[in-house]
Amino acid sequence: MTPVELSRSVLHAVWCAVDDGELNVVVPSRVVVGRPGPGGRGDYATNVALQLARPAGQPPLRVAALLRAYLAREAGVTDVEITGPGFLNISLDRAATSAALVRRILREGLRYGHTDAVAGRVFVLCVPYEVRAEVLADVLARMVGSQGGRVEVRHGGAVKLEPVPAPEERAFLRPVPAPEDPAFLGPDAARWALLHPAPHDRPRITADHLVQRESNPLFRIRYAHARTRAVSRNAADLGFTTTGPETDVDAADTPHTPDTPGAQQLLVLLADHPRVLATAAALPHADAQAAPSRLTRHLLALADATLAHLPAVLPRGDEKPSAAHRSRLALAEAAGTVLAGGLSLLGIDAPDHL
Repeated sequence: MTPVELSRSVLHAVWCAVDDGELNVVVPSRVVVGRPGPGGRGDYATNVALQLARPAGQPPLRVAALLRAYLAREAGVTDVEITGPGFLNISLDRAATSAALVRRILREGLRYGHTDAVAGRVFVLCVPYEVRAEVLADVLARMVGSQGGRVEVRHGGAVKLEPVPAPEERAFLRPVPAPEDPAFLGPDAARWALLHPAPHDRPRITADHLVQRESNPLFRIRYAHARTRAVSRNAADLGFTTTGPETDVDAADTPHTPDTPGAQQLLVLLADHPRVLATAAALPHADAQAAPSRLTRHLLALADATLAHLPAVLPRGDEKPSAAHRSRLALAEAAGTVLAGGLSLLGIDAPDHL
């Protein structure tokens, strides 16, 4: 279950409480779930009870107790605890949730995390004639497109941009310019050099981005992707895939308990991928302009977790392929899919061989 899906479950619990007459509030359009703070428990936490307490005319702890009963019935939720002034701390069925997540990624492929959240909306992005601004605008357009919206790029400085679809949909993109032309790096490394730093940070245009070793973040991401593809090929050579020949059961349908270094962090990052993509849809707010940089950092963390997971995927020595190996392979293939999809949104190639 991703944070977005869990947010929907929390909203469903609120709707049920309202429908049953337990709460008399206007159901919010969205609620925020995140990692528990200090003193929190479980996998995720939400402050929805504190958010609804005043309009409900009830103490936050009372609202939390009401919602706890409804939320505990939601599929994939194993426990709900109340901490502090009324935070709901949610524990998930990790095995079932992990299997559902991997299954969803393998089913949706490179479109995992794509939604229609801003379908029909047009964002006007005003950018100067400068290479970094152009690349950032291109990636923002790709990311907003992944959420169903569309970006119109307008160039120039103090120019009149009329008509604008809606004034609040206009954003001005003014990143710190590149100190020199990055063309000598080639298209992929040049894009990475311009995208990885936050827009307010000065990009480094150096040959370090071409180094083929793990100290180079771009290489590490592409290497992790290529390794997932190599592991899939090696598994096929050993006679097994994510579908076991003797059972014909898809490994992605098998409850998966993380049992390799990096697996738990890998699952957390995979589940968080849709949220990272959705940050671009917050245009015209300035924070959305950092979405490309945020995606690069997310992919880097995902690559590191993937590389930690991969050594345990294939059988060793006289080991025979088991359901556990197939489950690990499915997780590796899901990670490779998300890495490839993320690089595609950045406009960077994800080679199967490196």
